[in-house]
Amino acid sequence: MQEHASSAARLIIVDSHPVTRLGLALMVNGQPDLHTVAEAGTAAEAIGLIGALRPDVVTIGLSLPDRPGLELAAELRDRFEGLGIVIFTARGEDDVLFRALETGASAFVSKRASSPEILGAIRHAAVAASSFSSRGLAAALRRRQLAPALPVLSERERQVLSLLLAGLSVPDLAVRLHISASTAKTYVARLYDKLGANSKAQALLTAVRLGLVESAPAPTRSAV
Repeated sequence: MQEHASSAARLIIVDSHPVTRLGLALMVNGQPDLHTVAEAGTAAEAIGLIGALRPDVVTIGLSLPDRPGLELAAELRDRFEGLGIVIFTARGEDDVLFRALETGASAFVSKRASSPEILGAIRHAAVAASSFSSRGLAAALRRRQLAPALPVLSERERQVLSLLLAGLSVPDLAVRLHISASTAKTYVARLYDKLGANSKAQALLTAVRLGLVESAPAPTRSAV
């Protein structure tokens, strides 16, 4: 068995895939300054191991069988202030990166990244747990700045949008929301204005495009 210096950063690998855990452990244990002390396949198992072994760093996969990896990361940050947390995932979308940043993670790295980049993220987390590192952060921030601002909808306007998506007409909206027909028309008109739409179909398609709703039904002949 390879001997590790007492100063080597101690790592726990948390991932639902045994092959991923094995591959990362082999990569890490080939380094003189890093050492894997345990592996976990679930969040519950990880919490127990981290509490008992007190590692310097933990890598967390996004999809764990008992809870989301980012939720685990947020809990670990609350419980272990000095723990380095690396989000290690195949999903590199901007929204996932920003959510990782918001959890208090120390680093975000893709499973498709090169070995030096992955090891660099772990080393960063070991010495700077409270700062965030990601190769794609600067580009993601630029894309966020260039993206058009989403319309801000009130809770009532979100209700109206949801009911329009379900196929309700203005009179149906009034009944469902316990408001007058004229008030319902006002809410619909305000929603259309915020979405830059002049029809129900256009409003729903715009809402889908902006990610305000997941999907829209096929247009019908009746319009609001």
